[in-house]
Amino acid sequence: MVDVILLLLISSLLIFTPIAFGSVELWAYSLMELGILLILVLWAIHQMIRPTLSSSSMGLELRSESSRGVDRTLNLKVILIFLFLFHALLLFQILPLPGKVLRVCSPNTYTLRLDLTPSTFFISFFPFVTRIEFFKWLTLSGFFLFLLSWRGLGQKRIEKLILVIFFVGLFESLYGMFEFFSGHKHILHLRMEHLVSAVTGTFINRNAFAGYLLMVIPLSLGYLFSKEVHRSGGLLGWRHHLSSLDGRTLLIAFGIILMILSLLFSASRMGIVSLLLSFSLISFLFRNREEGRTLSKSSVLILGLALLWAAWIGLDTVISRFFAVTESFEDRWRLWANTLQIIRDYPLFGTGLGTFTQIFPMYRSFHIRGLITHAENDFLQLMAEAGLIGAGLLGLLFLYLLYRGVAEIRKLSPRDPARYIGMGGLVGILALMFHSLVERNIQIPANAFLYTFIVSVILKISTRQTR
Repeated sequence: MVDVILLLLISSLLIFTPIAFGSVELWAYSLMELGILLILVLWAIHQMIRPTLSSSSMGLELRSESSRGVDRTLNLKVILIFLFLFHALLLFQILPLPGKVLRVCSPNTYTLRLDLTPSTFFISFFPFVTRIEFFKWLTLSGFFLFLLSWRGLGQKRIEKLILVIFFVGLFESLYGMFEFFSGHKHILHLRMEHLVSAVTGTFINRNAFAGYLLMVIPLSLGYLFSKEVHRSGGLLGWRHHLSSLDGRTLLIAFGIILMILSLLFSASRMGIVSLLLSFSLISFLFRNREEGRTLSKSSVLILGLALLWAAWIGLDTVISRFFAVTESFEDRWRLWANTLQIIRDYPLFGTGLGTFTQIFPMYRSFHIRGLITHAENDFLQLMAEAGLIGAGLLGLLFLYLLYRGVAEIRKLSPRDPARYIGMGGLVGILALMFHSLVERNIQIPANAFLYTFIVSVILKISTRQTR
């Protein structure tokens, strides 16, 4: 019963986080954090009241899995070390320090703080904002570790949760296209004529919406291929596929086409480029090696149908945005150059996680209307706020998880349905990271939550299937 409740809570968060404006508002991501906290509390109680799930039993399970070829203990140890060090750095940013210590750790911060004659010094320019970001990262890290340790998350439940993600992505796409093409131009109950100039779903920003779909589409495509392999015993030719399609397969394929269509009409330039690159990778990874095929015709067919449908509707607005890419890139280049100046002045520990909005006006070298709240590059902003140490810790953790995921998924048989779910998740993660080179994605709580879930599923599937 507890496992069922946990499954319902995860499903509720997967539905709530994107629909609530991407959970960018204080009330939305606070509810997300409370939901994750409730999951962790229920799971902890469950571990304590069931002897078979006690810590000693978990240790036996980890050793058993290790003896079968998967070193889960090492996996969790490495993850825990990197996460602990990163969160310790965030705490160090908001910890009151003597002036002499701050002068060594961050000389420029010390120089600016010295004019205020404080009794204590902080590395973070705004400790309150950094404290908020710390709790966001802490809850998502706890959720990530929970998913890796939860024995109740088996293959069938993973597939159920992927279906939830698929239908949420389909709803976002249909809702966004309705609001845009009908001229209603609302985001839920809010009138947003100035923002709904493209398909955005319930997200405030088109690029955040595109980042969300960049993860959902490959994952859904992986699920579609996994069902076909499971049903037919292997990836067969396109003629066999056409003759054996059932209603469920058609629904999923049609939903993927609609999601591709909505991403195209989001007019997110980097989102569209990332989508095309992800489909190129999917077509290569999902090919039928037994028949000697170089590409997956099914994935090419799905993308081709979506492109033809979009061309029939009209892509003038989307294409026109690509002609303005030079001017947009120049603006981003100036923004990145100023962000690099922040990194140069605060190289080790940064200015404090979440403080980019407050620190950037000191370095802005160009005129712009409005307030700049992000660096249009997740990686540069992370280096500016958490320093090279914090960004390095997360970068090494990501590379380690990517290596483990790819290495274990490659061991799965081409006839194993889990292989395609894992590859679809990997492609979605890589597409989002590529998109983050010129946009912000991980800073959107809904995208960060889905990103955490997909990475957990990749590791869970690969380790569980190769035991």
